[in-house]
Amino acid sequence: MKLTVVGGGSTYTPELIDGFARLRDTLPVEELVLVDPDAERLELVGGLARRIFARQGHGGRIVTTGELDRGVDGADAVLLQLRVGGQAAREQDETWPLECGCVGQETTGAGGLAKALRTVPVVLDIAERVRRVSPDAWIIDFTNPVGIVTRALLRAGHRTVGLCNVAIGLQRKFAGLLGAAPAEVHLDHVGLNHLTWETGVRLGGPEGENVLPRLLREHGDTIAADLRLPRPLLDRLGVVPSYYLRYYYAHDEVVRELRTKPSRAAEVAAMERELLRMYADPALDEKPALLARRGGAYYSEAAVDLAAALLGGAGSPYQVVNTYNAGTLPFLPDDAVIEVPAAVGTHGPSPLPVAPVDPLFAGLTANVTAYEDLALEAALHGGRERVFRALLAHPLIGQYAYADTLTDRLLAHNREHLAWA
Repeated sequence: MKLTVVGGGSTYTPELIDGFARLRDTLPVEELVLVDPDAERLELVGGLARRIFARQGHGGRIVTTGELDRGVDGADAVLLQLRVGGQAAREQDETWPLECGCVGQETTGAGGLAKALRTVPVVLDIAERVRRVSPDAWIIDFTNPVGIVTRALLRAGHRTVGLCNVAIGLQRKFAGLLGAAPAEVHLDHVGLNHLTWETGVRLGGPEGENVLPRLLREHGDTIAADLRLPRPLLDRLGVVPSYYLRYYYAHDEVVRELRTKPSRAAEVAAMERELLRMYADPALDEKPALLARRGGAYYSEAAVDLAAALLGGAGSPYQVVNTYNAGTLPFLPDDAVIEVPAAVGTHGPSPLPVAPVDPLFAGLTANVTAYEDLALEAALHGGRERVFRALLAHPLIGQYAYADTLTDRLLAHNREHLAWA
């Protein structure tokens, strides 16, 4: 089995490598190719990856290359984890929206749109090259904004599933609070990527006992603190929202906070410099503890599980993924990309039935889906007016004066990445 990681020079990659090494019975990788245009980073990450495999007794071969076509040729699955423009572009995404009083964040609002505009054309080009040399390969997209990128790939006819670590992180958190094994905990997880709610937490499988009311009653303070939302709000909602919902439920509070501290991009850039210094140590043969602060917790477990299920291995039969709606949420178009539990096999994901969604959550989901429609049109076809329409539709913006100003600033900060600008 051959797997390829595009963006293999990322400081995330040792987390993925550690998962491949530990879970080799679930996903028996014979060849793992790390593709990245940054030769220096690739050498450091690749060296550590080989040492991790050696320490854990994994017999697979790790190859590094800057040549995409070579890297994906013959691959059974291709994982996308790239960041167009690097942390410098992320720093901009997180700062210029704040000048208009809007949230500055890399996956939602104006910053998220900027990332989508930079990313979609690059990902589509990569996917076409994969299709030419490995037409049967599955493309697993971990590149943000996952919902929009996955929808672009699916619309272009690629064998694609989108992946996010929010659900697996909550599953692990709830399992710890319940004293249960993670595999026993099934989430009634519904919404869009980075816009989801846990409407049920079930023990034993999709039809198991719903223990969410007990979780909120006994551990509501802990859950609320993790989400940085007030406990009374969780009690009133009766669900556990993704921590990204804080950008919606406490928008002005978040803006005030973001204006008074360094950006997350600056923090991550500093961590990346230190991680790369550590990766250069030839004695290091395990992922360092600092990597846990970089983000992407449990990404490796989720990626291994999904790839194994898609390739006919021992992956879990039910996984939370990003895929076509196809009637699952009747208030959304069939070709919307939603994030829900699905039965996953070699045929791909089939969303499980979802209970009727409270209008409080369905309304916001429909609103953001409309924004994602417009964002994808802007990413595919360009044009200032398309960017403006997407920003005007976003519930975190929604005023024409803000949308106009943000359009100008988005274009000014991203011209080098937009062929049409």
